[in-house]
Amino acid sequence: MTLRITVHEEESLIKLTLEGRLTGPWVTELDKAWRETAPRLGSKKLHLNLYDLTFSDEEGKQVLREIVTQTSAEISSSTPLTKFLAQEISTPKTN
Repeated sequence: MTLRITVHEEESLIKLTLEGRLTGPWVTELDKAWRETAPRLGSKKLHLNLYDLTFSDEEGKQVLREIVTQTSAEISSSTPLTKFLAQEISTPKTN
């Protein structure tokens, strides 16, 4: 299964929607999409929609964690998996 990344810009908000599996080469695609989107953020808020994300490996979680750390993004989640993931990426990782 692939990952679908949708970026929707509004006047005061950028929505980044992820659908599918965030793993392997798709992590690189998310990082690329984020790096292309970040300069347009300016004073806009970032909203991460994880409703239809079905899986994320550790590398994917790290990219999401970096995005949230840099932007204090609002995260939408619906399933127990995405709610857990949202909590996991919103909490600083301790070693």
